[in-house]
Formats: sequence, structure tokens, C-alpha cells
Amino acid sequence: MNETERHNGSPASLFDELPAVEEQQVIAAKQARAASRRQGPPRLLQPNRGQIELRASDLESLLGEDHRARLVWGYVERQDLSRLIESIKARGSNAGRSAIDPRILFALWLYATLDAVGSGREIARLTRESDAYRWICGGVSVNYHALNDFRSGNESLMDEVLTANVAALASAGAISLERVAQDGMRVRADAGAASFRRQASLEQHLAEAGELVDDIKKRAAADPAAASRRAQAARERAAQQREECIRAALEQLPQVQAAKRRNGEKPEQARASTTDADARVMKMGDGGYRPAFNVQLATTCEDQVIVGVEVSNTGSDMAQMAPMLEQVIERTGTVPGQWLVDGGFPAHEQIEAVHAHTKGQTEVIAPVPEPRRKADKRDDDARPPPDKYRRKEGDSEPVAQWRARMAGDEIKDVYKQRAATAECVNALARNRGLQRMPVRGLGKVRAVAYLFALAHNLMRMAKIAPQMLGRGSGASKIAAALA
Repeated sequence: MNETERHNGSPASLFDELPAVEEQQVIAAKQARAASRRQGPPRLLQPNRGQIELRASDLESLLGEDHRARLVWGYVERQDLSRLIESIKARGSNAGRSAIDPRILFALWLYATLDAVGSGREIARLTRESDAYRWICGGVSVNYHALNDFRSGNESLMDEVLTANVAALASAGAISLERVAQDGMRVRADAGAASFRRQASLEQHLAEAGELVDDIKKRAAADPAAASRRAQAARERAAQQREECIRAALEQLPQVQAAKRRNGEKPEQARASTTDADARVMKMGDGGYRPAFNVQLATTCEDQVIVGVEVSNTGSDMAQMAPMLEQVIERTGTVPGQWLVDGGFPAHEQIEAVHAHTKGQTEVIAPVPEPRRKADKRDDDARPPPDKYRRKEGDSEPVAQWRARMAGDEIKDVYKQRAATAECVNALARNRGLQRMPVRGLGKVRAVAYLFALAHNLMRMAKIAPQMLGRGSGASKIAAALA
């Protein structure tokens, strides 16, 4: 190709070096495309996630040998639930539906607590969708009514199980009661701030609620066919529950008024909740005020095992130390050597009560408050503050010993174990869902607190005393893997 042809850019000069395309090949390609269009789109194996499959597998194969659900079930199998089993009325050939094994319900709640699930409806859903919950049920259908009834109605049973476990650990030497730390945490109640009303408002609402109940009954009697029986019964039940809640709030009002008097406040300003009459407005950790309960936990410092649980509707910790100490002694049969609390606990009366109950065997380890300056002296600011560790006028012997004890540097190092123990246990409870109570009423709230204590102690038992769960060293491996 000459220079003139290259500049002209003729087609012959551009494609002379390319191979020629046969006319027959072009025709064949066109025919293939036409045939493909006549045959339709290509066939593809696409996913169909809505189809039902039948799989041949047993529940045992769904979980590994070191799964936490197996640990929970092994623990529940060793608890004495004979009282619940003996109360079951479905026996032999008697009429009635077979009852759900109480061990299933207990295991579901323990596993759900470790899994930060506190709703009966959510657990019922998980028994159909989660392999671990399905394994615990073992093919038994569970509804949320049975779950909620078990948790709300077995406060004393959970208390007995906690006592039996703690006593067994103490008698076996698996835990040490040389040092016990107590702390309280405010847990939000299932009641709104707007549900708190004074006496006049409560009485007015009670009268209105009673009129509503009477009106519903009259309408149902006058025209039985106006609505279905189920709807009528539901409306009447809701109105009666509303009336009962208001009546319970009025019954709680004298206690709130007495607390107002003790604090130097006006008793006529006392208010009670129409949602949860046992709830009280408390100062929370963030500085705000909300309806809450005061959950008290006593934990061994060395092993971090909860040995005492109490729930109150008093926002202050001032009167909680001596009753908790008595509870721990009753549960374990052992007198603790040292009792560690923060500055909100050591009222002089409580220190004296601890000394009297233990005959001086238990030492209270708590910070001594700074002395108050007298307001009637102008030159107090120029004087050095008095020594808070020296005995003051009016101090009893136990209080004077407490002041002198806290002056040493060694005891201050011991006191540091309080935060490392109590705050850690509180944080674990928060992480497991103890943020807001899912139930109403002091008894039901106490049952929830027992569940959290039992779940916590189960994991601690698997680590420090796996032989008590019947799993040898395998239980400690489970606890270490889940820690």
C-alpha cells in the first residue's frame, strides 16, 4: 500500500490484512439467532425459598456437645421441682390436657435470660425458629401464657432454688464468704411517669372506673346479642383491672405519705401509680427521676457468686445492709467475715444491727463520710476539719470501731474489691437485659431478679464447680468459651 492510499484511508487499505469473512458464516449466525428467538428464553435453576422441605434430622444433632443450652438443661434437671410436678392435676386417664414439664419452662427462662430475652412472646417465637430453644422444648409446644405464668407465679420456688444452690456451693467449699460486696441498682419499672396521681385524683378515677364497670354490665344484660360474648367479657375484664389498679394505688398511698414525712416533705404531695402501684419515683444513675425498683445483690468477692437478692421500692440504700446480711447468713449458714458497701449504706443503726446480729464477727467496710461543719460558727473555715476517723460524741462501740478500722491503708485496698465485684455483676445483669422490668408488682419483679441471679450463678458454677452440674471439666470449657 502506497503513501497516497494510506492518507486517503480507503477501506481496501484498512482491512487488507484481516481475514475475509465467508458469506456462508454470516448467514449461519443469523439463522442461529432466529432459531433461538423461536425457542423462547433460556431455562435457569432459580432459588425458591418458599418451598417446604422435609429433612430427616433429630434435635440432638442440631447442637454441639458444648452448647450452652445443654448446660442449662443439665442444671435444671438437678433442681428439685417436685412441688410443681405434684400440683399437676392431669394424671393417668383423668380428663384434661397433659401439662408442660416445668423443667422445660424453667430451662427456657434461664436460657432466655442468658440470651438477654425477657419477653414470653419472644421466647414462644424462638421455640419455633431457634435450634437451641427447639432443643430445650424437645417437640413440646409452648405458648407465651404458660411462660409468663411460670415466671410470675414461682417467686418462692426460685428463692428456694437459689438458697439450695448457694448452700451447696458454700458447704462444698466452692465459694468463700470471707468478703461479700453488696450494691443496689435502680431498674426502670413498667410504669409511666404520667400514671402517678395524688389522692383526690385517685379517688375521682376510682369512682369513674366503678361507674364504667357497672355501665358495661348493664349494657351486656340489656342487649346480650349486641356483641360477641368474648368481646363483652374482654371489655368488662379491662374495666375491672383498671378499677383494681386504682384501688391498689390508693392502698399504697399511706406508705408514700409516711416516706414523705420521714424526708421532711409534705405528705399531701404523695402520689401513687395507677399502672404499677408498687413502683416509686427514684433518682436514676443519669441523674433523672423515673419510676423504678431498687434491686439489691450481695456477691462474694472472690468467686463473684450472688448469695443474696432483694427488691424494694425504696430509693435509698440506707436501710438495706442489715436485712441483706441476715438473708445471706440464712441462705448459706455462714457468717461473712467482711461486708463491703458504698457510702450510701452505713447508717449508724445499720452498723449496730450488723454487729449485734453477728456478735461482732462481721466487719463493715464502708467509707466514712466527711464531717459537717457547724453553721453557727463564723471561724469554722479557718479551722482544720475534724478527724473523721476519731470517735465522736454519741458514737456507739460498733460505730467507733468502724471509724478506726477505715483509717488504715490496708483496709482501703480491701475496699477497692467492692467496685470490682458489685459493679461487674451489675454490668452483667444490665447486659443480659435488666434495663427495664417486664412485669408489674413487687412479687413479680422479685421473681425476675431471682432469674437473673440464678442465670448468673449458673455460669459461675460451670466455671468454679463443674462437678456440681454433672459435666466434669466440660462445663468449665463451656463457661470459658462463653465468658
